[in-house]
Amino acid sequence: MDPTSITLLAALAGGLTATALRLPPLLGFLAAGFVLHGLGVPEVPVVSLAADLGVTLLLFSVGLKVNVRTLVRREVLGVGALHMVLTTALVALVLVALGLTGWAIVGGTDWRTAILVGFSLSFASTVFVVKVLEEQSGSRSLAGRTAIGILVLQDLAAVVFLTASHGSLPGPEALLVLLLLPGSLVLRRVLDRLGHAELRPLFGVVLALVPGYALFDAVGLKGDLGALAIGMLLASHPGSEALSKSLLSVKDLFLVGFFLSIGFTGIPDLPHLLIALGLVALIPLRGLALAWLLWWAGLRRRTSVVTATAMANYSEFALIVAVAAPASLLGPEWVGVLATAIAVSFVLGTVTRHPEWVVRVTSRLMPDRPSERLHPDDRPVDVGHHQAVVLGMGRVGRSAYERLAGEHGLSVVGVENSVERAEKLRADGLDVVEGDATDPEFWDRVRTGDVAVVLLAMPFHGNNIEALSHLRGSGYEGTVAVVAQQDSDLEHARRAGAATGLQLYDGAGAELADRAVRALPGA
Repeated sequence: MDPTSITLLAALAGGLTATALRLPPLLGFLAAGFVLHGLGVPEVPVVSLAADLGVTLLLFSVGLKVNVRTLVRREVLGVGALHMVLTTALVALVLVALGLTGWAIVGGTDWRTAILVGFSLSFASTVFVVKVLEEQSGSRSLAGRTAIGILVLQDLAAVVFLTASHGSLPGPEALLVLLLLPGSLVLRRVLDRLGHAELRPLFGVVLALVPGYALFDAVGLKGDLGALAIGMLLASHPGSEALSKSLLSVKDLFLVGFFLSIGFTGIPDLPHLLIALGLVALIPLRGLALAWLLWWAGLRRRTSVVTATAMANYSEFALIVAVAAPASLLGPEWVGVLATAIAVSFVLGTVTRHPEWVVRVTSRLMPDRPSERLHPDDRPVDVGHHQAVVLGMGRVGRSAYERLAGEHGLSVVGVENSVERAEKLRADGLDVVEGDATDPEFWDRVRTGDVAVVLLAMPFHGNNIEALSHLRGSGYEGTVAVVAQQDSDLEHARRAGAATGLQLYDGAGAELADRAVRALPGA
C-alpha cells in the first residue's frame, strides 16, 4: 500500500478512535502522525499542502468573525501585548537558569536564544483555539471574541518578527495590498448576489487563496495574513456568517493535514523530551497570568478563566521560529523539542477544557466585582422587566417584535448577536441588547424575571435548539415559541421543550393567500 493511502487510513482510524474515547478527533489525527513517523512512513506532500490550505482557510474564517474595534480594546491590545512580554520573560528566565546546569541543549543557553524561545512560546495556537471554540459554540461569546482578538494581535506580531528576521522590509510593491480596501466593495456586491449555496464555499476558498494569500505573498508579506485581512474586510457583511459556515467542512478536512504534520515531527530522545515537558509545565503559570490580566482589565472571573483556558497551549509558530532562526541561536535539535511541547500542550488542552474548578479555585485571587465595575459586555443582562423577549432580530425577529409590541401591547426586548445590527435597530427606536443566545456565558448573566414569552427567531435551526436548551436549563418555565424552515425542525423543537412554533413557509403561504384576496377587484 502506498504512503498516501496509509496516511489517509491512519488519520481516519485515529479520528474514529479518539471519538470512541470521547476525545476530540484532532487528538486522534495528532496521534496518527506520531505513529506514522514511528513506523517510518514518509510524510507525503499532500499532508503539508493540506496543512497550509487548512491554516489559510482557518485564518480567513477567523477574519470573518473579527470586529476591528475589538482589537483596540484594553482586554485585547493591552492584555495581549503585556502577556506576550511576561511569557517571553518567564520562559527566558527558566531557560537561562537551566543553562547553568550545563544539561543537554539548554546547557550554557545564550540569553538571545532564551528570549527567542520565550517569544515563540508566548503565542497560542490559532488553529487549536478556534477549533476548541467552535466545538463549544463559544466563538461569539465575550471570551471567544477576546481570545480571537488576542490571537489576531499575536499573528500580527508574528508577521513583524518574520519580516525582521529576513533582514529586510517589504518593498514599495507591498502598498498594492491597499487596493483591497476599494476592492472589498466589489467583493461585498458579489457576496450580495451569491444566491446559490453551492457557490459559497468556492467563493470563500478563492477569496482566501487569491486576493488573500497570493497577493500578500507576491508583495513580500505573509500569505496567511492576507487571508485574515480579506476575512476582516468582509466581517461586517450580513452574509459573512453564512460564508463562514459554508467553509466548515472544507476547512476541517484540510486541517487534518495540519495535525498530522505536527505528529510527523516525531518524539525526541529522553533529555530533549524532559526539556519539552518542562516547557509544558510553564503553561499553567502562563494561563494564570493571562486570566489575572483579563480580570484586571474588567472581565468577570469566569470569562477571564474561560479565555485563558482556551489559550493554554503553545502555537505552531514556535516551529516556524525554530526553522527561520539562525543556527547559531537556535539549533535544529530545538525543532523536535518545540514540536513535542506543542503536541503535549494540545493533548492537555483537549482533556482540560472544563474550567469550572479553576473558576472556583481562583476566587480569592480574582474576587467578584460589583456589576458597575465590570466590562460593559460582561455585566448581567436584565430582561426580566419585559413581558416578551425575541432572540434573533433579523427580518423574522423584527417583524415578531413589532407585532408583539404594536398589536398585542406587550413590553418587548430583542437580543441580537451582531453589534452593527443591534446598533441600527436601537437607532430605529427598538429596545435591543447585544448578546449571543447560543453562548452558555450569556445564560450565566441573563435574568429573565417576569418574562412570559420567548420567541426563538434565529435563522439556523441548530442555534434555536441550542438557545432553547440553555433557556430551559436555566430554569425558565414560560412559553417558548420557535420559527423553523422544515416540519421536522419544528417537531424537533417541540420535543426539546418549545410550546409552539411556526413553519416559516406555511406562514408565508397563508400571508400570500390573504394578500391575494385583498387585492381582488372590489375586495
